[in-house]
Amino acid sequence: MSFYICIREVSAMEKNRQCYSGIGGQAVIEGVMMRCGEKYAIAMRAQDGRIEIKEDVYKGVLAGSPLRKVPFVRGFFALIDSLVLGMHCTNVSAELYGEEEEAGGPAEAPSGKDPGASPAKKEEESGWEMILVMGFSILLAVGLFILLPLGLTSLLGRVVKSPAVLAIAEGLLRLAIFLAYVTGISALKDIRRLYQYHGAEHKCINCIESGLPLTVENAAGSTRLHKRCGSSFLLFVMMISMILFFFIRVGNPLLKVVVRLLMIPVVSGISFEIIRLAGASDNPFIRIISAPGLWLQRLTTREPDEEMLKVGIASVEAVFDWRAYQEKTFGAQTS
Repeated sequence: MSFYICIREVSAMEKNRQCYSGIGGQAVIEGVMMRCGEKYAIAMRAQDGRIEIKEDVYKGVLAGSPLRKVPFVRGFFALIDSLVLGMHCTNVSAELYGEEEEAGGPAEAPSGKDPGASPAKKEEESGWEMILVMGFSILLAVGLFILLPLGLTSLLGRVVKSPAVLAIAEGLLRLAIFLAYVTGISALKDIRRLYQYHGAEHKCINCIESGLPLTVENAAGSTRLHKRCGSSFLLFVMMISMILFFFIRVGNPLLKVVVRLLMIPVVSGISFEIIRLAGASDNPFIRIISAPGLWLQRLTTREPDEEMLKVGIASVEAVFDWRAYQEKTFGAQTS
């Protein structure tokens, strides 16, 4: 998962530094989604070897609202956009991949869907499926990262009486559960392949923002780590929540859950501003606070092969004129 933060374009005087383009994306099933502004594109590798591209527009929650520009408020809306669009793109890629598999097998409708249904009907079914999956994902996240750490901390509270120690323990347990979850799912074959496409996404963006022509060779030589990655954002969320809940303490177990849910917009807002700053700066302090997130990306990304990089490049070129960007930012001709 990556956040689509539009960072100012620096002048040619700063061309020795990486320059941030404002393009972002995520890995999907057998492909990459890239977004720039309101435009996004999903590029997927079909079973016959073709790269299939689906383009669309997503304006976002409260599009045009001044709230979208308010610091520490806009981050919550960016989080919602990332979840909604990310889930939609994953759903679209799953459907396209399912159609590819069905094309080579028996002529039956996937997932119990009516093969003769109208496009509007299919879209309605997909919409309900996405809502159900998102609802389940949110419940799973609340259970794993809020209820489970609270439950384990309450057990620890039978022997540890210090509220400060318990607050720290809860934060460390939440972080440990998160890292265990990320490490655990990386053992799955399909997830490892998804992480390769995640690496392809990062490599394409880093190639562009380093001033190199977007080719397979240049992308392959670029790093698969990026400071604006959603993995880094989630790690900031864990750390910021640990700090805030150290100072915000309540005794009632139910009230603890309510407070943590109500603090999600605050935590995400602060984390967004930090990762936005990290994307626009490269001073020693920023490098230090970005280091844990970059380390985490060694788990959530893998080295892609050339075919995956070609998919990432196709997704970029569907929504972003990287040649014009580099000409304006670096003042150099690209080919």
